[in-house]
Amino acid sequence: MTSTLTTETESPSHRDRFERPSPARPRQVLRDLSGSSVAGGVVGLVFSATGPIAVILSAGTHGGLSSGQLASWVFGVFFLNGILTAIASWVYRQPLAFFWTIPGTVVVGASLDHLSWPEVLGAFVVTALLILAIGLTGWVRTIMAALPMPIVMAMVAGVFLRFGLDLVTATGSDALVAVPMIAVFVLLSAFPGAGRAVPPILGALVAGAIAVAASGRFAVAGSGWLAEPMLQVPEFSWRAITELVVPLAITVLVVQNGQGTAVLKQAGHRPPTNVAAVLCGLWSLPAAAVGAVSTCLTGPTNALLVASTERSRQYTAGIVCGAGAVLVGLFAPAFVRFMLATPPAFIAVLGGLAMLRALQGAFVTAFQTTYTLGALVAFLVTVSGVHPLNINSAFWGLLAGVLTSLALESRRHRTG
Repeated sequence: MTSTLTTETESPSHRDRFERPSPARPRQVLRDLSGSSVAGGVVGLVFSATGPIAVILSAGTHGGLSSGQLASWVFGVFFLNGILTAIASWVYRQPLAFFWTIPGTVVVGASLDHLSWPEVLGAFVVTALLILAIGLTGWVRTIMAALPMPIVMAMVAGVFLRFGLDLVTATGSDALVAVPMIAVFVLLSAFPGAGRAVPPILGALVAGAIAVAASGRFAVAGSGWLAEPMLQVPEFSWRAITELVVPLAITVLVVQNGQGTAVLKQAGHRPPTNVAAVLCGLWSLPAAAVGAVSTCLTGPTNALLVASTERSRQYTAGIVCGAGAVLVGLFAPAFVRFMLATPPAFIAVLGGLAMLRALQGAFVTAFQTTYTLGALVAFLVTVSGVHPLNINSAFWGLLAGVLTSLALESRRHRTG
């Protein structure tokens, strides 16, 4: 998972000219809609609704959340962000898939060991307001360029490492479920043609479901299919705000939005960087009310959307993806019950496979060129799990990495 950052700043007039929307007329949308764009939107949605959901469930169950809270979380990240994705893609006439910060989700899961859920929700609200304020100032590019990407990605690699380790552990403890999932994932990844027809993570999910059913360990409990979002009251505590707000804001603005912006620019689009930050802040407020983590401009899903058809029609894939996400959100309880009815190894393997490429990208970005010593320190501190002042190790890892690079790495090693 890499991100291309720009160091130059733009004047307001220059920035506004690139971010001015030009919505397509309804007839134009219908003309631009094609089989390939529909397929691209569905593939993007399938990716988001498989492995990343496993990440939410892994973090939430690790933190002791109930099935109702998890269903409300899934409702928020799909229903609300699906509406935003469809509208933004139509208004800006380019694919703009907004979902949720996966590294932020992992950070939250680790914090639930010692923070209450209402305290976490309070941190969500403060994070949303901070992201909104930064977006309104127009300083997004400046802030993104100020934080060394190798050190940020080293912190992310430390956060993601647990998913890779859980993948290995689950394979050893429940091979009957894990091995078929891994085998199908590898086969679909090894043959690009087959992988385009059936995304590897979807193939792994189906193989795992068959293996679980064949073993007789699939038992769905509870009833109800339609979403019943839970309005939840936040609790504001300095402990949670200090621990979570900065890492969450960084994962949204620098890691996820930076990645999504880079993917869209590479495809020839001009994503509205500051507007995207404002939308992430605004949408994160109602998301927090139903217990969902912060909204972001996602990289992997947008990468799938821009690969769907010619550039002028790719926005329709974004509209399809957003509309499908609304449907997934409406049936969030069914998705959650299905996932929780499987053995723990199923979720662990699915989440690990979904995060494998992201973990690889984080390591490559962290240790490939500059800031390598600071990146190493950031990784080690994050993995250590230390939490002085009850503040999550991801925050301390980022801080330690930056300070180490400033103190011990020469300017040549920092800037290349």
